[in-house]
Amino acid sequence: MVSRSMEKSRSLHGRVAVVTGAGQGVGRGIAVALSRAGASLLLVGRTESKLEDVAGELRGPGGEAAVLALDIAAEDAPARIVEAATSEFGGVDILVNNANVAFPVPLEASGDDFFRQCFEAGPRAGLALMRAVRPVMAERGGGVIINLATSAAVRWDAAGYGVYAAIKEAQRALTRAAAHEWADDGIRALSVAPHAHSPGLDWWIENNPEEAEEFVASIPAGRIGDPLEDIGVPVAWLCSDEARYLTGATIPLDGGQSRWG
Repeated sequence: MVSRSMEKSRSLHGRVAVVTGAGQGVGRGIAVALSRAGASLLLVGRTESKLEDVAGELRGPGGEAAVLALDIAAEDAPARIVEAATSEFGGVDILVNNANVAFPVPLEASGDDFFRQCFEAGPRAGLALMRAVRPVMAERGGGVIINLATSAAVRWDAAGYGVYAAIKEAQRALTRAAAHEWADDGIRALSVAPHAHSPGLDWWIENNPEEAEEFVASIPAGRIGDPLEDIGVPVAWLCSDEARYLTGATIPLDGGQSRWG
């Protein structure tokens, strides 16, 4: 039996998608799913070799992909991203703000420099890129912005997740505002709160087997999500016209682990 994500859909044919943090984990999963749905991809991240690996994976079955290695927090990053997407594919229809440098750490150990760095690479850079793609999307008749949130914001035990959740909640607030302010441009904005395998999470599981077992047991679905099948495929659907009436919402893709109000 072939899964939906393995089938070559055309729901996003002719669309151009920008995915930040696309070199691994959830970013890679989303990029692959968008490509299989027919979109052309600009893969953005800090490590060119990882981006090229993903690009090769997309091009193999006939997908279109280009890479742009940069620091998402750089002042000229938004302009360079829009320029690259326009030069390669003619514009931008989908933006996935996935790049992130924040990670769980106790409040006492966070430090001002750490918080500033997380804020700069998260909501500040994300908003700058949202503003940069808005006129391009509007000119093309609309678009979709997906910002990555976190279920840590509604976690039963918030210890250690304060800064990480605060950064992601800031992006979630920006998403909600964009959904209202840019609706007349035909732009939809959504937050997605994923829970899936990543290099960092897999390292933690390997080094903390007992805690990891308890953690998985707290997920009603009984497992940690797959970046492509459980995150990428739903995101591709959210970007399609089938979801055209959905905007401003937060979509939890976490196997039912966290309670969203």
